[in-house]
Amino acid sequence: MDFGDDVMDGGSDAQRRKKRYHRHTPRQIQQLEAMFKECPHPDENQRMQLSRELGLEPRQIKFWFQNRRTQMKAQHERQDNCFLRAENDKIRCENIAMREALRNVICPTCGGPPVTDDYFDEQKLRMENARLKEELDRVSSLTSKYLGRSITQLPPVQPLSMSSSLDLSVGGLSSPALGPSLDLDLLSGGSSGYPPFHLPMTVSEMDRPMMAEMATRAMDELIRMAQAGEQLWVKTAGGGPDGLEVLNVDTYDSIFAKPGGSFRGPDVHVEGSRDSGLVFMSAIGLVDMFMDSSKWMEFFPAIVSKARTIDVLVNGMAGRSESLVLMYEELHVMSPVVPTREFCFLRYCRQIEHGLWAIADISVDLQQRDARFGSPPSRSCRLPSGCLIADMADGSSKVTWVEHMEIEDRVPIHLLYRDLILSGAAFGAHRWLAALQRACERCACLATAGMPHRDIAAAGVTPEGKRSMMKLSQRMVSSFFASLSASQLHRWTTLSGPNDVGVRVMVHRSTHPGQPSGVVLSAATSIWLPVPCHRVFAFVRDEHTRSQWDVLSHGNPVQEVSRIPNGSHPGNCISLLRGLNASQNSMLILQESCTDASGSLVVYAPIDIPAANVVMSGEDPSSIPLLPSGFTILPDGRPGASSSSAAGPLGAPAAAGSLVTVAFQILVSSLPSSKLNAESVATVNSLISTTVEQIKAALNCASH
Repeated sequence: MDFGDDVMDGGSDAQRRKKRYHRHTPRQIQQLEAMFKECPHPDENQRMQLSRELGLEPRQIKFWFQNRRTQMKAQHERQDNCFLRAENDKIRCENIAMREALRNVICPTCGGPPVTDDYFDEQKLRMENARLKEELDRVSSLTSKYLGRSITQLPPVQPLSMSSSLDLSVGGLSSPALGPSLDLDLLSGGSSGYPPFHLPMTVSEMDRPMMAEMATRAMDELIRMAQAGEQLWVKTAGGGPDGLEVLNVDTYDSIFAKPGGSFRGPDVHVEGSRDSGLVFMSAIGLVDMFMDSSKWMEFFPAIVSKARTIDVLVNGMAGRSESLVLMYEELHVMSPVVPTREFCFLRYCRQIEHGLWAIADISVDLQQRDARFGSPPSRSCRLPSGCLIADMADGSSKVTWVEHMEIEDRVPIHLLYRDLILSGAAFGAHRWLAALQRACERCACLATAGMPHRDIAAAGVTPEGKRSMMKLSQRMVSSFFASLSASQLHRWTTLSGPNDVGVRVMVHRSTHPGQPSGVVLSAATSIWLPVPCHRVFAFVRDEHTRSQWDVLSHGNPVQEVSRIPNGSHPGNCISLLRGLNASQNSMLILQESCTDASGSLVVYAPIDIPAANVVMSGEDPSSIPLLPSGFTILPDGRPGASSSSAAGPLGAPAAAGSLVTVAFQILVSSLPSSKLNAESVATVNSLISTTVEQIKAALNCASH
């Protein structure tokens, strides 16, 4: 039975045996759903009123609400089971790792094997198992509280057999080149989609006043910081023509004194920056994007790897003014060597005056979450941050962006990215604003895609085809960034390659309709090149130089079939490329390249000619499977980068060097149950290593 649309009419026994159903109209369903959101258990008077308004019998109204409640309960049960299974998977993975550690322990005195198997690590394993079991019980109790029911015992977890992990053997022999410690269990692929820590499903009524007061204070502080002068902000080299504005921490501590002083531990550093610029989108359009977690992630795929709204505390008035939401986000820098940053924060929107809006963010206290895991609470938090948005006469907006964080570095920052991160540029206001300007420019191009165009490169492409190709490419880019995530749910395994190129690999089972179904192997490496970012970008995006680095082109030239601009910079475009190779004439390459003042990217994926024809004709591209690979290019953030360097794209000064991440994805098998063997890993390892060598050789920096 369809719980949303069909109910069984009352009547005689003969009629009931025939199971006649009544199909509701869309208008009836819409009004029933609206009523269900307000009151899932309507009383008799409410049912009678609905009966008169919708032309249905009260008995039909009663049956519809019963069926709808049953359906919602089933959905909650499915979500809950998925959550608890993910917890079980994590427990199993950690137990496997601990068992492996116990097998390899050595005596600290003599260096030999332990006298007995129950060495001191066994007690640690017992404590860890007890902690994980307690955590699972806590989650069960929490879910039971919110669903109003007891959770039945999950089916017993079967022992993890060799077939459920990735078998890295060839002919039954392990590969010595990969080493015995290579752990590529599919369970570590993070396919559950849940954050590595447990977020509240809703905010309790007791906490709401406190959070509202916290958000109000954050808003006042944000406005003062955004409008402050040189006393609070210090200009440094880099960024736009006027340089970057960095927070003077000592002045901030004296102006915004916090209860308990401003003591920070030795592992905590402050990142504060400000930037402003014009954005080609109205203020109300930007406000709507900020307050919608899905749009927030869609606008910033290069920075926000995950985002979701946990609870809406205040709905606000028309135009979202006075809205307050609790959100979760993971931030990344598009490299597997830099862990993501995770924040649970309040986002408060206020219309200050006509045409002027403010969006303020402030972290909520998650110390209780970390304490449950037996580790000291993390002091990483988002301090009052956000932006002021002012409407301009031409439909654009002036945005003043403020970023302010306290970050506790629990693990050492990778040497390649140390300067970029410690300078604050990796997650600073300059990068956020540049990404926003690029996203809004792309949205403007998408909005005008249906208009007649004069672009010679896109001749022969219909306006509908242009829009369809832009949507397909946007999905490709978002999928590429998601594959580079370095969150706790995405565990990368490091390999050693030729010339000491460290390649990281990860495997997951793909069932998403936008990707090929089966086992997908992701591999990536990050390198430093003594070459400005704009030179690296120009080299890898140009179809005339592609044969110099593209191993799969086998040295054959590549021809651009079509190009669709999606920005003012000539490098911001979507292209269809064709390899001039008789053996691959049935495949094309969809490529998007874009650059701004904070970095660049080139993402591409093979696409067959029938699928390309579907896109070019303007049909829905959502079912076309893509497996993207590509490059991300960031400035290295070294102090040596100054305005005396050669100018880069959009007038930005060229950095002393570039941080380049090279990433590939390959479909190992179309069978989700298949194993990954050592040959596949060795192939992708060689593929990335050869690509890096060829790029270095072509840019005359092979010695680095």
